[in-house]
Amino acid sequence: MIVVTTPTGQIGRQIIDLLLDAGAPVRVIVRDAARLPARVRESVDVVEGSHNDRELLTKALADADSVFWLVPPAMTAPSVVGHFNEFTRPFCEAVTETGVARVVAVSTLGRGATRNAGQISASLAMDEMIEATGVHYRTLELPGFMENMLRNIPSLKAAGVFSSPVTPDRAQPAVAVRDIAAVAARLLLDDTWEGQEGVQVLGPEDLSANDMAEIMSEVLDRPIRFQQISPEEQKALLISYGASEDAAQGLIDMMTAIDRDGIYHAQPRTPGSRTGTSFRQWCEDVLKPAFAE
Repeated sequence: MIVVTTPTGQIGRQIIDLLLDAGAPVRVIVRDAARLPARVRESVDVVEGSHNDRELLTKALADADSVFWLVPPAMTAPSVVGHFNEFTRPFCEAVTETGVARVVAVSTLGRGATRNAGQISASLAMDEMIEATGVHYRTLELPGFMENMLRNIPSLKAAGVFSSPVTPDRAQPAVAVRDIAAVAARLLLDDTWEGQEGVQVLGPEDLSANDMAEIMSEVLDRPIRFQQISPEEQKALLISYGASEDAAQGLIDMMTAIDRDGIYHAQPRTPGSRTGTSFRQWCEDVLKPAFAE
């Protein structure tokens, strides 16, 4: 049995499709089962509730072999660290109690290379907590998602602009969600691996914000440009959208660690870290159709 958390999220829903296509038995933990597609509801074991609930986790993991673990984002949470701990502590207790063999979790690049990096630091602390249980563990070491660009569609449509505090010409890795799901599903279906290791999941290239603007201009057939704004401006925007003070500051600290401190390049790419979806291909397959809606 494979347990999947956040099955309606952008990664979880694609993992489930891959697991079902492979004929694997799947159980999901979901707050509202009505949000699951009909195929999923008819094919999986559903445990309804939140995966920060110790009792529910113990029930869901009781006969599980592997678990896909993801702490859901919560920009309104008063504390970034508190939010991660709220989910991870009961999960670790349930893993220990039930004896689950393997966990595959969404995490981040930058291990051993960063401090005070907001959500990145909280995610790395999560890894350490899970590893302390002794479970066989694969942490997916991820850069930013290409899908994050979808949040900019309103400004892309209105003014042909996207903005952030990052340095315009500083190249960073990015990854498509479908490639994350493919790696996660492969690990969840494999019952032979042991130990605790990080697995880099990177796109095929590093691109700057200016590089991305040029590619989007070509794919969308309209001028797109990047505008650098100050960290203070970015934080004010996040708070205006409903983010808590701590969550907004955490994202600023995270972007600073990525852009200024270069934590995404702290370790070299591994031979198997390259994934197939380029940013141009993602723009053709995902951004362009979403832009046209």
